[in-house]
Amino acid sequence: MDKVYLLGGLRSYVGVVNGMYRHVPAEKLGAAVLRQVLKKYEIEKPDYIIAGNGVGAGGNIARLMALEAEVDISVPAFTIDVQCGSGLESIAVAAAKIASGEADCIVAGGFESSSTQPRRGYNPNHPDYRGDSWYSVAKFMPGIHRETVMLEGAELACQREQVSKAELDAWVLRSHRMAAEAQKQGCLEGIIVPCFGATKDEGIRPRMSQKLLDRLPKVLEDGNFITAANSCLINDGAAFVVVCSEKYAQEHKLQPQAKILGSVACGGDPLVSPRTAVTALEKLLAKHHLTEADIDDFEINEAFAVIDVLFGRAFSKSVDKYNAFGGALAYGHPYGASGAIITLHLLEALKRCDGRLGCASVAAAGGIGTALLLERVEA
Repeated sequence: MDKVYLLGGLRSYVGVVNGMYRHVPAEKLGAAVLRQVLKKYEIEKPDYIIAGNGVGAGGNIARLMALEAEVDISVPAFTIDVQCGSGLESIAVAAAKIASGEADCIVAGGFESSSTQPRRGYNPNHPDYRGDSWYSVAKFMPGIHRETVMLEGAELACQREQVSKAELDAWVLRSHRMAAEAQKQGCLEGIIVPCFGATKDEGIRPRMSQKLLDRLPKVLEDGNFITAANSCLINDGAAFVVVCSEKYAQEHKLQPQAKILGSVACGGDPLVSPRTAVTALEKLLAKHHLTEADIDDFEINEAFAVIDVLFGRAFSKSVDKYNAFGGALAYGHPYGASGAIITLHLLEALKRCDGRLGCASVAAAGGIGTALLLERVEA
């Protein structure tokens, strides 16, 4: 098996739905970032472009994005839809192709525009057809199809795990505080490419406070836990990384930032999908015979604060090396892009702490978890 390296990558600023990217289709937002990644690493014809997308128009939208970016028509591109886990799974698939010798250079990541996502409806021939009505949230499990299903899953996770409001609030405040500090210090400027006039991540709230959290209503009619603060916003964004073989890096005189040591995916209860972020991490560490003490930084897509709570309980000694720049509760969660975003944040965090090993993990709709293990390569 060939060694697999991560050269680095770029992301857009993350926008809030109907915010700064409200008139920018997903393929154009993705193309704007993809062009800059190819330019940065002087790549004309990667072997593949693999991109995650969760709520776009379908029809292999990654290929459409590549053509929008004016990538040579000879370069194949394909789309991965694991919903929230799409971006991270795209990187895992790219790594597997390179490890097997099938490719030497792949651009992987994801892109999303919730602001322009199409309205969807069932065909009258489908048994779930209920008249001329539209939906925006896909069906993730048999027998249940509701717009609120992910919120219900987080609510159920809080209930089953006996999570307190105080625990959730603490993580919300932490995420915004650390993201605001990272924004102020410019910690992530090296991995962000401005496009379409965007100048900052729209979701970060430097003034997030306990007083505000105490005033927020629950988002579910009979809910006791989930609010607009402890669940992520709906977002637009794009992010891509370059994955390559050792031979490619040497031939092009490129210095990788990290080696991809492996990845895992796991399944879990689709009604309680937030649990799978931690389950995937545990599976990844067990596969590589590692403990939490061996890991220098963890980055998890905190779609809900209950994910943070579960991480803190399972990895209690690692809270201070977790989501070093804040997480998705502050930045937001552009579904198809989030896995690549946290991978880029992980690279920056490892440099900041002079660490060696790092993990990224995502919990996805339908009860799927994906995790990635990186080893930093010093320049």
